Order: sequence, then C-alpha cells, then structure tokens
Amino acid sequence: MAMQRALISVSDKRGLLELAQGLTELGMEIVSTGGTARVLREMGFGVLGVSEVTEFPEILGGRVKTLHPRIHGGILARRTPEHMGQLAEFGIRPVDLVVVNLYPFKETIARQGVTLEEAVEQIDVGGPAMLRAAAKNHRHVLVVVNPDRYPEVLAALKAGTVDDRMRLTLAREAFAHTAHYDAVIAAYLGEFVEEQDLFPGEIALPFERKQLLRYGENPHQKAAFYQDPRRRGASVTSAVQRQGKELSYNNILDLNAALELVREFSTPAAVIVKHNNPCGTACRPSPAEAYRRAFAADEVSAFGGIVAFNCPVDEEAAHEMVKIFLEAVIAPQFTPEALAVLSDKKNLRVLETGDLTPLTLDWMDVRKVNGGLLVQQADRQLFPYTNFRVVTRRAPTPEELVEMDFAFKIVKHVKSNAIVVTREQTLIGVGAGQMNRVGAARIALEQAGDKALGAVLASDAFFPFADTVVAAAEAGITAIVQPGGSMRDQESIEAADARGIAMVFTGVRHFKH
Repeated sequence: MAMQRALISVSDKRGLLELAQGLTELGMEIVSTGGTARVLREMGFGVLGVSEVTEFPEILGGRVKTLHPRIHGGILARRTPEHMGQLAEFGIRPVDLVVVNLYPFKETIARQGVTLEEAVEQIDVGGPAMLRAAAKNHRHVLVVVNPDRYPEVLAALKAGTVDDRMRLTLAREAFAHTAHYDAVIAAYLGEFVEEQDLFPGEIALPFERKQLLRYGENPHQKAAFYQDPRRRGASVTSAVQRQGKELSYNNILDLNAALELVREFSTPAAVIVKHNNPCGTACRPSPAEAYRRAFAADEVSAFGGIVAFNCPVDEEAAHEMVKIFLEAVIAPQFTPEALAVLSDKKNLRVLETGDLTPLTLDWMDVRKVNGGLLVQQADRQLFPYTNFRVVTRRAPTPEELVEMDFAFKIVKHVKSNAIVVTREQTLIGVGAGQMNRVGAARIALEQAGDKALGAVLASDAFFPFADTVVAAAEAGITAIVQPGGSMRDQESIEAADARGIAMVFTGVRHFKH
C-alpha cells in the first residue's frame, strides 16, 4: 500500500525543504504542527495543520496540540481490518510516516545563565509520544528522527525499497533518541538535588557520539568517542584540534590523564604522559623551561608521549617539542608563532582547550565491568600542604613542604600502587601500578638515581611496613609525604626518625586503579 500521509514536527529544520519536496513529489499529504507548518508554508508547500486534523485548537501555549486520538490513533493503528474499521468509524486517517525531532533541551541548558524554569519549558512531551507510538508500530509506520536520514528515506520511498530492516533500524534510532533525550533531562535535574541522591536506583547516562575511532586500544577492537552534552569547562572532549592526525582511543585516554594532572598546578607546568602515567612533570616560570625539565626527567619514556601545559605555549616551547617524536600536545592556547613551528610536524596532534581555571561540572567517574557499571565521584580532593600533619621529630623545611605538595599532586594521578620522587618541582622517579608498595618505591628510586639525594618521596596510600621508608633513606630521600592510616604507622615513623627523615601524613588516600 502506498504511503499517503506524513506527519512532520521538527525543531531541527535541516533538510526540511528537500524532505518536503520529495514527499510532495510522491503525492503524500503533509500534516504539521505550528512552527514547522509555518516554515513549510513559507517555503510554498500545502500543509494540513494539526488543529485541522484534530478539530481542536492548540492550547496551553502550545503545550497540548498532538496529544489527541486523531493523531495517535492514526499513528498506532495496525493495518488490520479491525483497526482500519475503527479508524473509519471515527473519521481518522492513518499516518504512514512520522518525522519528528524534539525541543532543543540540551541546547537550552548549554546557554550561560539559563534558569531551571526556562529549561523545563523546553522539555518536549508530544514529540516523544509520537516517536514512541510510531516506533512501536514500525511495521506499518516509518519513523525518522535524524535529518541526515532524509536522503536515504526519500530514495527508498521513491524506489519502493522500504523493507523490514529499514523500519526496524529507524525504530531503534527513534527509541534511542527519546531515551537519550530523557537521560539528558534526568541528568540535568540531578544537578539540583542533594548529594544523597547522586546515585539513584536507576541511572541513564546521556552521551552522544562525537566521533568513530579507527580502533580501540588494539587494532582488533572497534571504538568510538562519546561526549556528554551537558559538558562545561575545558576538557579533551571540548578541545579544538588545530592540526595533526585523527585522535586515537589511546591518545584520548592519555590526553585526558595529562590534562587532569597539569591543571592541578597554579604556576606554569608541563606534563608528559605515557600509557596513562606521567613520566615527566615540572613547574617553572616559562612553558619552555617546564617542558625541558619534564623531558629531561625521563627522555626515553617521553619519546612518543603526550604533552600537556596549563599555560599558553609560545614559540620557544614549540621549538623544544619538535626535537623529538610526540603523539600530541594539549594546552589552553598556542601563540601563532608556536603553531607555525609545530606545523612542521604534520602528524602531531595539537589541541587547544581554552582557560583551564574553571572547574568542570563532570563529577562522575564511571568504570565498566562485565555486566555492570561502577560509578563514583571523581577524585578532585584538594588538600593544601598547610594541612599536612607532621608525625616525625624533624619537621620539614618550608622548601620541603612546597616540594611535598608538588609530589602529592602528581602521585594522585599515577596508577596504584604509586610512588613518585621529586626534586626542585620536577618529577625524577615514578613507580606505577606495582603489586606491592616497596616494589613501586624501588622502581622510582632507581629511576631517580643520584638525583634522589635530598629529594622528596610521595605515596598514594599508607605504608603497610617500614621497608619503603628504609629504602627511601638508603637512596638519600630527606622528606616523605603519605596518607598514613596503617596499623604499623608507628614503625614507619620510628624508621624515619632514626634516619633523620621528615614525614607528614595527609589523611587522604589517592588510589587509582
């Protein structure tokens, strides 16, 4: 049976002219709602208004217009004698094609200063109802939510090749569209509830695909990158890529790790990340000097790494970075001269974030496990060194306290078990992801070598035994910062006292699995 009636109600008007032309050429009658009907009439198309179909005016400022049996009966009716007989009895014509996309809720909440009341007014009710009805009845009604689908659908209608597979595909897309829409609303409203409601009994995560990726962690794994439409502040997701190859799955992970660490510092800093762990970090008065110090800490690991800055990158820093192969660099801004220098490395990915100062609103840390999700608050605990508790006889010097603060910020971003060694605001040793803490310490101390003399050691969690303190003292460490909280804390304190080491407890653990 040829399709005879289409219902169109769209907020996104892309492709509307071409769609209406195609449907008119096919001889289909177009029924439309207020705003869409007005646009179509201005384009010169004959349109039947919804009120003409329902014989009832739009009321409540447009809140009620399509919620009517003459609309939903036409959409939900199966093409059986019983259903078609009932439509005829009540003077209802069947709808064969539903083209709907919804009120711009996510665009509304993206505006600065939007109020809750303004956002709520952009919650569509009739649109999702029509989409769900059409998708439920997809064997008889074709449903389209995405303007990018219009050419494909028109071609199939003209060729008579609309089949069950297309109908099912478009129905699934419609349900995904409404589910995503509701998830955005639920997440937005969740920002206004108290903390105890952060983890409701049911959760819907409102993400939309930003791009398909060439592959995942490995070439045999397919992958895609999704973004939260409610995102705020600087992030890898919102960064603008100025040059270079397409981002890979691993690039995105490492860029995020580097950016989250570098934004911990208030003075110019550079971070180099490899396999999601920092291999170089330094704070210096200029981005070029910060990068030089970060690179010198581990030149081998820096090769092919990801670099992040918390300050604008100038020409001098750019000249330093093009000396070796790097995968990507991310910073709040690049000077024109820096971009010109970096352009010599055609494949180098260069991303600009804008100001890093405002905190993002992304509070959620999500990890997928087989059959479920783990959801927690992101670890953004700020713990100034003025709150460190001295537990040894020797108190750290003012210089050691500043260094401890630097080291503890870094260890927070290293895979557990984690130990870092720093000196003069430079990362010189990293022990990451080890099964025991003293093993992580030995790796970090061995990497630091002679530079460990007079340096600071930081641990992401407490010492279960005094062996890490002993190993640190043998390498020349003079100050240690750790959370404390072990049943054997006193043994570690006594070992530090016996060796003249200053040790402080933070009371804050930073496991990162």
